[in-house]
Amino acid sequence: MIAIHSIQQITVLGVGLIGSSLCLCLKAAYPNIKIVGWTNSKDELDYAHAEKIIDIVEMDLASAVRQADIVFLCTPVGVTLSLISELATLPLKKGVIVTDVSSTKRQVCHEAKEHLIARGVHFIGGHPMAGSHKSGVRAADQRLFENAYYILTPFEKQSSLCDFMKLLLKGTRAKFVELTPESHDEIVGTLSHLPHIIASGIVMEAKELMQTYPNARNLAAGGFRDITRIASADPQMWTDILLSNQDILSKQLKLWEIRMSDIRHAINQHDVAFIKQFFLEGKLFRDGLPIHQPGAIPNFYDLYINVPDDSGVIAEITNILARQQLSLVNIKILETRDDFFGILQLTFKHEDDLNTAQTIIQASTNYLCFKLGGN
Repeated sequence: MIAIHSIQQITVLGVGLIGSSLCLCLKAAYPNIKIVGWTNSKDELDYAHAEKIIDIVEMDLASAVRQADIVFLCTPVGVTLSLISELATLPLKKGVIVTDVSSTKRQVCHEAKEHLIARGVHFIGGHPMAGSHKSGVRAADQRLFENAYYILTPFEKQSSLCDFMKLLLKGTRAKFVELTPESHDEIVGTLSHLPHIIASGIVMEAKELMQTYPNARNLAAGGFRDITRIASADPQMWTDILLSNQDILSKQLKLWEIRMSDIRHAINQHDVAFIKQFFLEGKLFRDGLPIHQPGAIPNFYDLYINVPDDSGVIAEITNILARQQLSLVNIKILETRDDFFGILQLTFKHEDDLNTAQTIIQASTNYLCFKLGGN
């Protein structure tokens, strides 16, 4: 296996949010390594090159991978599966290492074992558990993976390859975890995939409700939007993910239906003890989960500001943040109060940005700033 100091070229197939952010991390850690970017979009590649995210633009797959020491597959699961089959037919450099960033691992690792490992190519599955409300190369963020979990799913006797990948990816500043492809898919199925399904289902229920009660839209502006935030995820990407984890999700959805049937029965029977126990067990377990730690669903950090209903207030706040070069994920006014003061909600990708924002806004204004602790 190649040594880190001998790497001359890394090829990244797919320069979307994850691929382009990985490029930035790799370039920061290893500035002398040449980064080749490949995708079907010339505009995306040209942008990545202009912004120095990649060093070389390549739209021909065979040319992109021919001299690569490392190949990252940063594409949706379905595309990744096709690329694995195609790579197996192309001339690759001896000792090349191929890895991916797919959200499910069993199919990908199975295909890699069949098509790549069988012909002597090193392959190790990977899944950086980080994301953003934005997508595409223009959302590239060198800090995207900072303190997030980066899961590796090695085959047997790949401990040295795991160590190599951790060193190669040191610029991500991620926390590395090793899982089997099977355990990975079951864990993320429960902690990420199932919640996305449920969130979208709840939103669809709200949509139906608002056909009857249009004013309900205003009441959904605060907490409801927050608890269903993940329903805004990319539809095509999540279709791909769910279908690649079909058997596990089918089982989990069946268990969820049973649990919901139980609570429905308890409500119909006025079973106070069961209902109270249902909420108590949920509360106790959730209260024991890590708070300030990234998990399967990317964190966002909210700062709430009591602001008067005056013109120029939002511009004042955003100008304060701009002077400190703080980047917002989202900004909105919570339309749930009728008094003189309203609540401005600022959402940040990083907790330290939130804390800096709170400090400078309190120092520069008389507005009350607060965070919802323990959430």
